[in-house]
Amino acid sequence: MKVKINSERCQGHGRCYDLAPGLFGEDDEGYGQVAGDGVVPPGEEHTARLAVSNCPERAIEIL
Repeated sequence: MKVKINSERCQGHGRCYDLAPGLFGEDDEGYGQVAGDGVVPPGEEHTARLAVSNCPERAIEIL
């Protein structure tokens, strides 16, 4: 499982990195970005889905 952020949709609410700080971070302008290569470690699938479902712009995808 991998996660991806659509940078054109992201508005910088920060819910992704608040809910899943191991999977997401923020750039210099406060927009979400995927940590590392986006691979979700075993046991973090629920956290990834939580971040996806809480994104107001639906900018996060699970691949």
